[in-house]
Amino acid sequence: MAMKFEDYKQYLSPVFYKQTDLVAKSASGCYLTDVNGDKYLDFVQGIAVNALGHNYPPIVKAIQDQAGMLVNASFNLVNYESTLTLAKGLAGVTPEGLTSIFFTNGGAEATDSALKLSMSYTGRSAVIAFMGSFHGRTVGATSITGSNSKYRKHYNPLMGNVYFAPYPSKDLCPEGMDAEERAKYCLWELEKLLKYIVWPEDVACIYMEPVMGEGGYVVPDKLFVQGVAKICKEHGILLIFDEIQSGYGRTGKMWASQHFDVVPDIMTVGKAIAGGLPMSAVISTPEIMDKWPIGTHGTTFGGNPVAAAAGCVVLEEFKDGKLLENVNTMGTYLKSELLKIKEKYPCISDVRGVGLMIAIEFSHEDGTPGGDIWLDVKARMLKRHMLTLNCGVHGNGMRFATPLNVKKEEIDEGLRILSESIEEMYSQKAD
Repeated sequence: MAMKFEDYKQYLSPVFYKQTDLVAKSASGCYLTDVNGDKYLDFVQGIAVNALGHNYPPIVKAIQDQAGMLVNASFNLVNYESTLTLAKGLAGVTPEGLTSIFFTNGGAEATDSALKLSMSYTGRSAVIAFMGSFHGRTVGATSITGSNSKYRKHYNPLMGNVYFAPYPSKDLCPEGMDAEERAKYCLWELEKLLKYIVWPEDVACIYMEPVMGEGGYVVPDKLFVQGVAKICKEHGILLIFDEIQSGYGRTGKMWASQHFDVVPDIMTVGKAIAGGLPMSAVISTPEIMDKWPIGTHGTTFGGNPVAAAAGCVVLEEFKDGKLLENVNTMGTYLKSELLKIKEKYPCISDVRGVGLMIAIEFSHEDGTPGGDIWLDVKARMLKRHMLTLNCGVHGNGMRFATPLNVKKEEIDEGLRILSESIEEMYSQKAD
């Protein structure tokens, strides 16, 4: 008899919300198979973690080979060949000057590490983040997360001296503004924050997602990102880019920052870095890293050699340019097809994103957020064996986190399931 989630539910804390009751058994590429032998099209991919899909054969082999030699010995005690190779490779593809790397295990840990680095380097303690942002669930990361108040529920006081400015998404700006107007409005609000609330020379860093992830897959106007960088430079504030979800080719360039011609002082990466294994990193300039006093930060598992071996394979896949070419080709195709579906079904109020970082938004006829519509459509898509995930403060967005090497026929399958699910919803409501 196949294993059932219900038989084991009592042993798992309910704080970790389960999107489905599926028990996964195996996976390959775009597809995941459960213990009953049912196959699902997976457009979540560990939340944009599996850059090359499930169980990419060269990654599996690299993991097996490295695990057969050495699993862990603590990176502060000895060095690992695979981790040193990954560090050198990363330094060769990061934005100009960002060549010094501190390896961590997950996005939230990278966030906390970057915060500590900025404070240590500047001797300042204030942090500015953005409403709509998501940076993780540790105390430090939660303190600068503004994508939903539920993440902060019951945890205050969190880390102090944190201030929020609006991000240029439609939800956070006056109605009717276009992208450029939203950018100018949010820069104006940021300037006001520095003028009325927090003294600029007390601010260690401005922490931002160049393209917003969990908060809704929002791509800001170039004017906004460059404006934030200019403000940072004027006041000696470090600019930190959270590229944990938007980095590693997801937007069609290796780093989302390249869309805006801005190089941050510090960058955090994760999710896709190790092909499915837990790994992340804080990347900065040697000048900034060299002033982080030895021993004032550390990690037990960071830089793990097995994860690094997988990471070297992922990085190798970018070398010939074909992977990024696929992201742009398939991303353009996906977006154009979603716009066609939007024209057919009024419940889809927006299609947005860049590369393969694309989302749709569900709304009611009166324009109010359709989180309930999303739940309805999600259930119908799951019935048709497709895994999806939402985003945005209202939970009414659907993000497409396909592998970067996704094929057209796989996208077409997902689009067909989406269309059939929406069509069924409308038909049943009409009945």
